[in-house]
Amino acid sequence: MLSMSEFASSDSYEQCRATADWLLSNTQVRPTVGIVCGSGMGGLAQMLKEPQVFKYSDIPNFPRSTVHGHAGRLVFGTLKGKPCVCMQGRFHLYEGYPIQKITLPMRVFKLMGVETMILTNAAGGLNQDYKVGDVMIIKDHINMPGFAGVNPLSGPNDDRFGVRFPCMSDAYDRKLRQLAHDVASELGFSDFLQEGVYCVLGGPSFETIAECRMLHRLGADAVGMSTVHEVIVARHAGMRCFAMSLISNQAVMDYDSEEKANHEEVLETGRQRAEQLEKLVSTMVARLEHNNNNSF
Repeated sequence: MLSMSEFASSDSYEQCRATADWLLSNTQVRPTVGIVCGSGMGGLAQMLKEPQVFKYSDIPNFPRSTVHGHAGRLVFGTLKGKPCVCMQGRFHLYEGYPIQKITLPMRVFKLMGVETMILTNAAGGLNQDYKVGDVMIIKDHINMPGFAGVNPLSGPNDDRFGVRFPCMSDAYDRKLRQLAHDVASELGFSDFLQEGVYCVLGGPSFETIAECRMLHRLGADAVGMSTVHEVIVARHAGMRCFAMSLISNQAVMDYDSEEKANHEEVLETGRQRAEQLEKLVSTMVARLEHNNNNSF
């Protein structure tokens, strides 16, 4: 496997530029919105009109998705008149990729003209008030791998992407979060909408009971294995971010419990909530178009 320094080196800009240029030369779409589909939520890409699909394996420099429930395709098209690019499947630390490779698509999107990122994931609920099937708007995150120095911005900084020390106190755009609440209220989704703190872990093993208890005490409402690294890189590059977690299972917090977390449960919850999530995202994107990016 290549060393981290090889991915964090100065040629990463050229690598991203080459990938962006290849995509721009192969599609007429000039996306301003990027969407990342979480486990079992690839149906979001089906909403795009006049879709143009690229397999990750055909895109220069792109990693490949190795997880069941992640199709491994990049889909270009329009959603409510807005040019979009949608990742059907993302990359995770536990797949063995260097963290800079996991987040490469964010920088490619930036170089293609994307201004707003909408990211979804499936997560375990730590907050005892959450139910399976709830949707949590992410207002903040806890980057556990970052505590150990595993950060996508580690290594030499390339000022063409962003500053050396980017602020993360505003990582999740407040206006977009409010827009999501407004849209959910109009659509009658407020009864299963939550807002909270997402904690990322490396995976792929699910959390122990002790780990779940610790994370809950630290202030995390949900736990998963994605999203945060992408958000850090997207914010570093100046893109606005909105992210939400589908609570696909309740984290086990009791040693007497017979419950066990499993990936099939995650995918099934995604299927059950798919239609509402698609409606929520598409209506939000429509409002972005309506406001022409001035208010939102």
